[in-house]
Amino acid sequence: MAAAKVILGIDPGTQILGYGVLEVTSSGPKYVDMGVVDLRKESDHFAKIRKIFLEVTELIEHFKPDELAVEAPFYGKNIQSMLKLGRAQGSAIAAALNRNMPVYEYAPRKIKLSITGKGAASKEQVASLLTNILKTKDLPDFLDATDGLAVALCHYYESCRQLRQSTPGRGWDAFVKANPDRIK
Repeated sequence: MAAAKVILGIDPGTQILGYGVLEVTSSGPKYVDMGVVDLRKESDHFAKIRKIFLEVTELIEHFKPDELAVEAPFYGKNIQSMLKLGRAQGSAIAAALNRNMPVYEYAPRKIKLSITGKGAASKEQVASLLTNILKTKDLPDFLDATDGLAVALCHYYESCRQLRQSTPGRGWDAFVKANPDRIK
């Protein structure tokens, strides 16, 4: 990669929304920022949705990301909670789409697996590994922030994996074509 790319990761929530920002250069991902949007003071659900849209728009204006990576809602037993979480996610996605930004969605298990190697890892395990991988100093008060950062890093890993798979000259087929005399 010649030019730097900025990834904004979002862990949507109706109480606390976490975000993380990475800059990606040819030397790899670099930690930029992480934090939370506290929605607990908003009593009306639609006021929360509006605030998510405005706050994510502000993050986009401040960090100028090239891509948004967002955690997909998980399936749970409480349908009302799932619907509210889906609306929160949709509001963050709408803010990115409003800026013509590509959006990528990852399941919670995929994110945890890409960071820790275990799809059932705890928030604390994810946060601990992130601080080591990205050389961040301290854990934030809300682990939703490290969850947002994990979404961004998961997207970086997936982008690299897809790039490797689509690069011509890689893999067994390319080896066979390049070395017909070595295959018997």
